[in-house]
Amino acid sequence: MNLLKLSWYNLKANILSTLLNVLLLSFGIGIIALLMLASDQIGKKLESNAKGVDAVVGAKGSPLQLILSSIYQIDNPTGNIKQSEAQMIMRNQAVKLAVPLGLGDSYEQFRIVGTNAKYAELYELTLAEGKPFDTLFEVNIGATVAKVKHLKIGDSFHGSHGLVEGGEEHHEHNYKVVGIFKESGSIADNLVLTSMPSIWAMHTESTAHEAPHKHQQGEVETMGPDAGFEESKLVHDQFHGEAPLEETTTPVPAPIENQNEPEITSILIKYRSPVSVVTFPRFVNTQTNMQAASPAQESARLFSLIGVGVKAMQWFAGLIIIISIFSVFISLYNSLKERKYDLAIIRTMGAPRSKVFLLIITEGLLLAIIATFIGLLWSHGALEFIGHNQDTEQTKLTGLTFLKDEWKLIFGGLVIGLIASVIPAIQAYKVDISRTLANS
Repeated sequence: MNLLKLSWYNLKANILSTLLNVLLLSFGIGIIALLMLASDQIGKKLESNAKGVDAVVGAKGSPLQLILSSIYQIDNPTGNIKQSEAQMIMRNQAVKLAVPLGLGDSYEQFRIVGTNAKYAELYELTLAEGKPFDTLFEVNIGATVAKVKHLKIGDSFHGSHGLVEGGEEHHEHNYKVVGIFKESGSIADNLVLTSMPSIWAMHTESTAHEAPHKHQQGEVETMGPDAGFEESKLVHDQFHGEAPLEETTTPVPAPIENQNEPEITSILIKYRSPVSVVTFPRFVNTQTNMQAASPAQESARLFSLIGVGVKAMQWFAGLIIIISIFSVFISLYNSLKERKYDLAIIRTMGAPRSKVFLLIITEGLLLAIIATFIGLLWSHGALEFIGHNQDTEQTKLTGLTFLKDEWKLIFGGLVIGLIASVIPAIQAYKVDISRTLANS
């Protein structure tokens, strides 16, 4: 007697009950699997993108917003800080590595970030092809940008103002792709990197085109006709971190109303010693008009906020699984009452009590296995669908991955099937052959 085949026929004989049980159990397991996959990917993204960054310095505002905008590129900046103030921070004795960032522009769904060579050093980025940017309007792009936009070395494109699609394009200059980074698994895969002078120059040209209109309105033009940037060794040195950002050959207006001094958005900081964890943020937050935010603290805070919703969903999924256990139990128990005669016949054909016991157990396990794999399948498919339709590339999720902890769900599904079927199996084991046949 083939227990597996006989169990399958019994499940098909009660198809409606079987489908209901599979639906309930697969839904509960699928929700837990979906939460596990999403939480794992979000956690890894938070950790990998903040790796090596001890603090972020920027304009006062929400520390979490500063971290999200400067490291994870998923929020608007808190504002700009003056270049002179930034240089003071970058020269602080507590700072081992300082990476300036200039945000505010994008190329469709991808952000354009003004920075220097230290950004690639911080995130350990290497070029798959091309060379580092070293003159104005040259860019290095992440692997995802190159793949999605079908860009290659030598291609050009217009940037646009703002951090979302649909912003006003900068038609004054094209950005030229001179390098493509290897895939790193970090946020850099989704970024367009260029020099800070390129960002300033782009906004300088935009301001220059608006100047005649301002004169008509009686406004004062703060930028001379010769304002510009020469593509020289200076930009190369600034890219490599060999020249401070303030060493520009012409006045560099910032992309805001005050154009007397260039501004940057934020600075990624790496400390020289562990002592700086306490002293540096205190100095910045109390002695300057800027703020220093800790990626570790803010990421933990963010994850704790997310965790509340995750826990609630896990409890909901657990409740569904408990309901499914009772549903499977009731289904098998009722089925047993209807099949007592069949089980008695099986016993008269020579099947021992243990075979009848294992038959019911096999039915419960088979149903649980089917439900578990359907649950895992739909959870991966749902996450891949969500990731495919996400608006932002920075937080892209994928269902094309398998976690080691998912084996626990498979094992848990087997345990659920065993728990739900053990009492009906014991009842089947105790079936009295002579009484059952006599009553029938």
